[in-house]
Amino acid sequence: MSSKIFPTAQDAENAFYEALERCDLDGMMAVWAEDEDIFCIHPTGPRLTGQDEVRSSWAKIFAGGAGARVQISDQVAVSGMMIAVHSVHENFTVEGDPRPRAPVIATNVYLRTPAGWRMIVHHASPAPAQLEAAPRGAPPKILH
Repeated sequence: MSSKIFPTAQDAENAFYEALERCDLDGMMAVWAEDEDIFCIHPTGPRLTGQDEVRSSWAKIFAGGAGARVQISDQVAVSGMMIAVHSVHENFTVEGDPRPRAPVIATNVYLRTPAGWRMIVHHASPAPAQLEAAPRGAPPKILH
C-alpha cells in the first residue's frame, strides 16, 4: 500500500504528471488506486486493465528515460464527494527537439478512498486537427 496521501484530486493529478515527467514508476503507481478495477488507455493503444497491465505499460514508456516535459492546459474538472473527472490537454515538449507536437486530450478519473484520492482511469487520445469554424447561420452537425 502506498504511503502517499493525496488530499484532493488535483493533488493526485499533479503527482501523476510529475511522475510522468520524471519517469518515476513508483511515483506513478502511487497515484493509482490499489485494486484491479483501474484502466489506462494510452494514445492509439489498447485498454489496459488492472495493476499489472497498467504498471507494465508505464514501465515500457519510462524505459526511454526522462526528457519529455508536459504542460497541462484547458482543464475542465467536475467533482463530487467521492469522484472527480478531469479533462485536460497534455502539451508535450521533448528536450533538444524544437518540433511542435499536437496536444493529447486526456480524461483522468479519481476516486476518493480511505487512503486519499486515487486515479482509477487515464484515457489519452491524440487531439483532432483544428476544424474550421462553421459559417454563421449553418445548422449544427449532429454526430450521434
